[in-house]
Amino acid sequence: QVRLVESGGGLARTGESLKLSCVASGTVSRLYAMGWYRQTPGKRREQVASINTTGRTNYHDSVKGRFTISRTQNTVTLQMNSLQPEDTALYYCNALLQTSQRDFDDYWGQGTQVTVSA
Repeated sequence: QVRLVESGGGLARTGESLKLSCVASGTVSRLYAMGWYRQTPGKRREQVASINTTGRTNYHDSVKGRFTISRTQNTVTLQMNSLQPEDTALYYCNALLQTSQRDFDDYWGQGTQVTVSA
């Protein structure tokens, strides 16, 4: 079992920066990857960025060059620079816990709101 607690987010103006942090507790030694997703009303949740245990990162095309993800064993951080109004969303922390050689369990945080004004 893994519990994820997010912090950060809030209000920003176009071009400003915000930082999201997520701390995992529980079986953190078997966390394979951590990342961030976001969702706006009426749209599907989309992956923003992820990072695995080897440090390999993956970014949504819309945030490449602006957002940076980093992690320790149990903390994942998303530095968001040059924010745009289209970045406004509810951001969720995600963790993949490896339960066997080929199986993973998904865990989610409660979500933190990011609002960017023009």
